[in-house]
Amino acid sequence: MRAMLSGRKRFHDLSDQEIIALAISSEEDDARIYRGFAHRLRADYPSTAAIFEGMAEEEDTHRKRLIDLHVQRFGETIPLIRREHVSGFYARRPVWLMEQLPLEKIRDIAGDMETEAQRFYEKAAQRTQDADTRKLLGTLAAAEASHEESASALTETHLTDDAVSREDRDAHRQFVLTWVQPGLAGLMDGSVSTLAPIFAAAFATGDTWNTFLVGLAASVGAGISMGFTEAASDDGELSGRGSPLKRGFASGVMTTLGGLGHALPYLITDFWTATITAIIVVFFELWAIAWIQNRYMETPFFRAALQVVLGGGLVLGAGILIGSG
Repeated sequence: MRAMLSGRKRFHDLSDQEIIALAISSEEDDARIYRGFAHRLRADYPSTAAIFEGMAEEEDTHRKRLIDLHVQRFGETIPLIRREHVSGFYARRPVWLMEQLPLEKIRDIAGDMETEAQRFYEKAAQRTQDADTRKLLGTLAAAEASHEESASALTETHLTDDAVSREDRDAHRQFVLTWVQPGLAGLMDGSVSTLAPIFAAAFATGDTWNTFLVGLAASVGAGISMGFTEAASDDGELSGRGSPLKRGFASGVMTTLGGLGHALPYLITDFWTATITAIIVVFFELWAIAWIQNRYMETPFFRAALQVVLGGGLVLGAGILIGSG
C-alpha cells in the first residue's frame, strides 16, 4: 500500500527485464559519482582520484555487460527505471550534497556503494525460484564481487602507504588551516580579551546581572568582529587556507563561546559564588587552549601553557585591579 501511494514499484514485483534495466541505470549513476569524486580530488589527492577513475571504468564495463545481457534476452529497448522508482531500494545522496565531504568520508561512501550494490543482487537472487533468473542475478552479483576485487587491486596500485600517509597529512593540514587555526585564534581572543572588561565590571559594580550583560555584549561583539576580520583577511586562493566563510564562521563562533564561558556564571545572583565559578571556568578555558595548541598546532605544551595561561592570568589580574580601583 505504501509503495502504491508513493507511486513506486515494489522490488519483488520487478520482472527480470526491469531488474536488468535498474542495474544498468544504477551502474551508470555510480560511474558518474565516481568520476565526480575523481574530478574533485584530482588536484589535491591524485592517488585517490586515480582509484575513483578506475572504479568508474569498472562500472562502465559492468554496464556494457548488462546491456549485452538485456539485448540478448529482451531486445534493444531498455525500460526507463531508476532507483527512485522502486520502493525500499537503496538511494544515493545527490552529488551536490557530497561536494564538501572530507576525504575519509568519500572513501567510506564508495565502500558503502559497493556493499549496497552487491547486497541488491544477492537478495534479488535469493527471492527468485526461476532457474534462468537466478543464474542471471548470480552473474550480476559476481560482477559486483569482481568490482570489489578490482577496487582492492586499484587501492594496492594507486594508494600506497606513502600516498595514504601523504594524503591524510594533507587532509589534516587542510582541516587545521580551515577550522582549527581560525577557531583557536577566536577562542584565544574571546577567552583572553573579554577577561578584563568582565571582571572589571564585576568588581566595579558588584552586580552580577550587569556583569553578565557586559560579558554578553563583549563576547558577541568580539565574535562578530573576529568573524568578519578572518573572512575578509584572506580569500584562501593563494594561501590554501580554505573557504573564508568557513574560517570566519569558525573564528566568530569560537570567539563568542570563549567570552561566554566566563560570562555565564554571572547569571548566578550571589556575587562571590558567580566570581569564583567564573575564575574556575577561566582556568579550564586557558588550559584547554594550551592543549589544543599542542594537539593541533604542534606547539610544545610548556610554551603553549606559558603563553596562554600566564597571559590570561595577567589580563584577569588587570581586570580585577581596574575594577577594584
